Amino acid sequence: MRESIHKYFKVGLISFMAYPAIAKGEGREILEAIRKVACDEYFDAIEVTWIKDDALRAEAAKMLEISHLDVAFGAQPMLLGTGMNANHLEEAERQKAEDQLKMAVDQAAQLGGKGVAFLAGKWQEETKEQAYIQLLKTTRNLCDYAKEKNIFIELEVFDYDIAKASLIGPAPLAARFASDMRTTHNNFGLLIDLSHIPMTYETPEFVVRTLRPYLTHFHIGNTVCEDPNATGYGDEHQRFGFPGGSNDVQQVLNFLRVLKNEGFFNAENPYVLSFEVKPWQDEEPDLVVANAKRVLNRAWALLED
Repeated sequence: MRESIHKYFKVGLISFMAYPAIAKGEGREILEAIRKVACDEYFDAIEVTWIKDDALRAEAAKMLEISHLDVAFGAQPMLLGTGMNANHLEEAERQKAEDQLKMAVDQAAQLGGKGVAFLAGKWQEETKEQAYIQLLKTTRNLCDYAKEKNIFIELEVFDYDIAKASLIGPAPLAARFASDMRTTHNNFGLLIDLSHIPMTYETPEFVVRTLRPYLTHFHIGNTVCEDPNATGYGDEHQRFGFPGGSNDVQQVLNFLRVLKNEGFFNAENPYVLSFEVKPWQDEEPDLVVANAKRVLNRAWALLED
């Protein structure tokens, strides 16, 4: 493409994946990570997560306000780190997850966030429909709460049988869920991640076309999921070029082609397209982020006008 990618997308970074030490919501490293992203003009958006300390959160909010970055809030660590399940069959446990997600909405509002993303919880085949109903209850209540604060709610599509084993899940079930949600709420959408598509045994073409009316946010990254014995197998979001990885320049290029063909290049109101990349073991986070930029730059350069 001859035109800049920044015309059509707000390129973002999931700060708590690139700098995983901050995912627990503690420590001044949070501010250091935000500052790195805010001072890098490559990025138009940042995805943050919980910050447990009120004073630290206030400092972060001031930095984000000055930065002119679009801010999105990822509540995934708040569920995964506590073992909470938004579709738990026991009502008291489901309510705990709902309350946690409402706290995420509160923090997102304080940080200047426009949206909150989360994931469905684990499930069992014999109780799949009951879990689906529980997830609808949680999400509808969350959307009601978020609407009062002008916050958009997004459900991220994950694998259903490898790592997170999340109810949502395969694209057809995600489409059914989003359709049910849109009958009652207009502040709900789906988030898809190129890293997760190989893990659901689907293709970008199939996923994007199946979910097209509901897609509001995109992630790109890598995964190792073909060989269960491979180093890093599962939902680890390794850097591009990692041994045994499923995604690199060619797969990012194909994903961009699909998004272009399906009408997601929007100069008037660009979608957020964020890197979800994570250092493996002792890898340096800044090198992993630079790697991701190079891959996206190369894929964009190869994309036909």
